[in-house]
Amino acid sequence: MVMSNRWLRRSLLLAALALPGLGPLAASAAPLEIRDDRGTVHRLATPPQRIVTLLPSLTESVWALGGGARLVGVDRYSNWPEAIARLPRLGGLDDVQIEAIAALRPDVVLASTSARSLDRLEALGFTVVRLKSETQADVRRSLGLLARLLGTPAEGERVWATIDARIVAAAQRVPAAQRGQRVYFEIGGGPWAAGTSSFMGELLARLGLGNIVPPAMGPFPKLNPEYVLRERPDIVMGPRREADDMASRPGWASLAALQQRQRCAFETPQYELLIRPGPRMGEAAEVLADCLQALPPRRGGARP
Repeated sequence: MVMSNRWLRRSLLLAALALPGLGPLAASAAPLEIRDDRGTVHRLATPPQRIVTLLPSLTESVWALGGGARLVGVDRYSNWPEAIARLPRLGGLDDVQIEAIAALRPDVVLASTSARSLDRLEALGFTVVRLKSETQADVRRSLGLLARLLGTPAEGERVWATIDARIVAAAQRVPAAQRGQRVYFEIGGGPWAAGTSSFMGELLARLGLGNIVPPAMGPFPKLNPEYVLRERPDIVMGPRREADDMASRPGWASLAALQQRQRCAFETPQYELLIRPGPRMGEAAEVLADCLQALPPRRGGARP
């Protein structure tokens, strides 16, 4: 009977650890020490139970890692998943609502390294963890750090493995005729571009595509429209509104990519998916593969 009770207790414990959404139960009781992407070392006695996120990708990451129930406030742009709609909105990158955040008494605030006006929040004694998300390596590292912060360290690699598998599967769907084609991906409000060294550029590369913006120009450079004309991309991509307007720009009607309808125009939900460096990057790869499969054959060479 003694052995049976031990087996029962052990089985119940393992079952609890395996259930999603039970992060706090699985959390380690040991003190946490993490170093964020500004080099600041944060020490917490226990995993945070009240979390504020000030970037959509960080909101989505906390949720994907099983910490959604600990979110008490988010930035105004966070809109996934629908379950966060009830949470207080706390401004954006440049107009963070310090008083509203302080009133929520968060154990930790998650923000971008480029977030401004958070020094006052730190001066008030709040823990502000700042994370960089320019590359896929940044995303993987951030997932690992957040998983440790939540007290469920194995979740970081589990989420990353899911992202990676979906990207690999999406790459296998890209038509052979599109591989190696050079892309211009315009960021909304451009002409900003997703360069080769950005997480979006890396995603395009993993799908077998080239990029007209070399690494030396940085991850998200602002381009002169003349640069795009000179580089003559094979495929252009961007949000629907900007993509629909491209042919009316001076000289752009001469681009073969527009003449031959080699264009991916993304509606807002798909576009947001593509520009957020977080746990939905695998879905973003699938959106890109869907568009590439739907492009018409180029004149002078039909796709196999």
